[in-house]
Amino acid sequence: MIARVIVDIRNGDVDKIFDYIVPDGMDLHAGDRVLVPFGKRDTEGYCIAISDDSQVAASRLKPVKTRLDPFTCVNPDMLALMDFMRRKFYLRYADCLRLFVPPQMRGGKVGELKRLYVELVPGSDERIADIPARAKRRLELVARLKRGGDYLSVLAEEFGAATVNALVDAGIAVKTERAVYRKPYAEMQEGAKRVTPTDDQKRAVESIFATDKTVSLLFGVTGSGKTEVYMEAIERTLAEGKKAIMLVPEISLTPQTLRNFRARFGEKVALMHSGLGVGERYDEWKRALTGEADIVIGARSAVFAPLDNVGLIVLDEEHDGSYVSESNPRYDTAEVAEFRVRQTGGKLVLGSATPSIDSFEAAQEGRYNLIVMDRRISGRGMPPIEIVDMSKELLAGNADIFSRRLMQEMDGALSRGEQVMLFLNRRGHSSFAMCRNCGYVPKCENCDVALSYHSVEKALVCHYCGARYKMITRCPKCGSDNIKMGKIGTQRVVSELQKMHPGTKILRLDAESTTTKDAYLDILGAFKAREAQILVGTQMIAKGHDFPDVTLVGILDADLGLYHSDFRSAERTFQLVTQVAGRAGRADKEGKVLLQTFSPSHYVYRFASHYDYPGFFAKENNTRKVTGFPPYSTIVRVLFSSEIEEKAIACTKSVYLGLKAYAAEHRDDFFVLRAMVAPVAKIERHYRYQIVMRVTKQSEDAVFGCIHKLLDEYRTRGVSVFAQLDPQNMM
Repeated sequence: MIARVIVDIRNGDVDKIFDYIVPDGMDLHAGDRVLVPFGKRDTEGYCIAISDDSQVAASRLKPVKTRLDPFTCVNPDMLALMDFMRRKFYLRYADCLRLFVPPQMRGGKVGELKRLYVELVPGSDERIADIPARAKRRLELVARLKRGGDYLSVLAEEFGAATVNALVDAGIAVKTERAVYRKPYAEMQEGAKRVTPTDDQKRAVESIFATDKTVSLLFGVTGSGKTEVYMEAIERTLAEGKKAIMLVPEISLTPQTLRNFRARFGEKVALMHSGLGVGERYDEWKRALTGEADIVIGARSAVFAPLDNVGLIVLDEEHDGSYVSESNPRYDTAEVAEFRVRQTGGKLVLGSATPSIDSFEAAQEGRYNLIVMDRRISGRGMPPIEIVDMSKELLAGNADIFSRRLMQEMDGALSRGEQVMLFLNRRGHSSFAMCRNCGYVPKCENCDVALSYHSVEKALVCHYCGARYKMITRCPKCGSDNIKMGKIGTQRVVSELQKMHPGTKILRLDAESTTTKDAYLDILGAFKAREAQILVGTQMIAKGHDFPDVTLVGILDADLGLYHSDFRSAERTFQLVTQVAGRAGRADKEGKVLLQTFSPSHYVYRFASHYDYPGFFAKENNTRKVTGFPPYSTIVRVLFSSEIEEKAIACTKSVYLGLKAYAAEHRDDFFVLRAMVAPVAKIERHYRYQIVMRVTKQSEDAVFGCIHKLLDEYRTRGVSVFAQLDPQNMM
């Protein structure tokens, strides 16, 4: 027998299948991890198929050294997924396979945690009868063991190690090793009590399963009860003998989701995300693999949970950009999820109060099943959004972070014992120029996106076509020289608040304050327990959190996202404003939202202030259609990175010339084709160059196939190359 093996090495030169002899007596299956001789050393790898013969001469084949695990790690569905991801995202075999197993399994860095278990020896009644009556502790231990065995550490603490050993020495009890699962957030057993679904929720669940479409888009306003729909749909899936995956965009959301799901489904639930401890990740993965867990909850990577017969996958907050991996290996979670459920005849549910333009367009075209839930469970309306013109604040002499209106409302909320959330949009790495008097922002003449300021060149640059413009020193619209640059940070906001409200407890939630494993949980838990009156945060506070005492939400500088150099900036700003606004007034108290901006008349704020997603979609979708941006085209980015700049340039040039020749024969397929320095030109000593193109939707497969062919032809040792469809950012 021949084992077809992928060696676990991230190197394009060995990204191929190697044949090895399966030794007699070795029980080897497709999906097993193996140790094989490779070059001058032994290397871990994956057996992806068993064959009767090989095209390589038998004399040249080496035997598999050993099977590394007593179980198969990668099931057939995941092997099919590997092939899909290689074609779709231009990934190496090893890149895909590494997504499917806990990373610490490589090199044997993690395994089962085993502890000694004590139980009665069957047929030991006569020996028990010989225990003298005065040996009360031994008799009590026997009575305890008759009710069931337990771990040695537990029994030794209760009865003493000597008592346990006495029973073992007498042949009455026996010690055996048993695997112990390391359970993340073991204390989280209670969640929301089960409720009777509303008519809207019942209709939503029925629609998911009644439609002949694989994908359903659940468009529900914040507070409409989407989570209950998910749980009802999962319960129905389990009743059909299938399994389910529930995905959330932020690790911070998983604990509260886990609490509710454990209350409903108990031990059937496993948790998978990168924030868990090494042992916890392995054990939760193992429970999913062995069938002990039927439901997996987690962030993006949980889409690779080793469940078989997946009947339902849910992407909550489907619009969130975190579902697209921007680092190697690059992939789109929604596309992976859809492939998985299509293999098993299952369903994919995309849920959001602010769906992505792409998803809503797919629903409008009839490719997705659209489900609308436009009422909050509480019956209360959405909190009013008041727009504050910061240009008028400047004219009035207020150059502070906070408008006078926001300070007034904060004072009122705090005096009433209510809580306040302040949101700061710090998405992205680039800065833009803005006139603080009239709100003018320079845009690319070719692409209609905000230009990014590159401080090294002191120039304004378009990240989609590479066009460069001189930095403005005077506003061409109103003539003012009051040009704003840079960003405000959460630390400065907190510092200013402490001066304004000394003695008021303030919490901060951002990437810097959540570096430890449970920091999210601790900060959010403290705020919910009213240990603080104000929470200052970035995107982390925008989604999914329910704080009944929050009555005021302040959006400090909405324009930071609005004028990010991204064609999706309007869409993302609308989503963030709506999501953040949804944190106010979720219980029985009236809520209010104040949005500070230098562009009060912008259409995004007009639609957002009325929670008018259909209106916003119509406007934005029409703009995309006119300008030829997705979903009416596909942006393709090929990124080249190397420690030797000349190599990166040479490889970029070779691929670009090949694409240029292809484009000359397929002119109608291309809107844009440019080679340029990447916006972030150097990261960790690696020089970065890119090719950016915008192609017709119909031609994306052909163009991507051409790219793959060129990359295979011109791949250079020492140059990393990544090809992306519709990247979430262009950094």
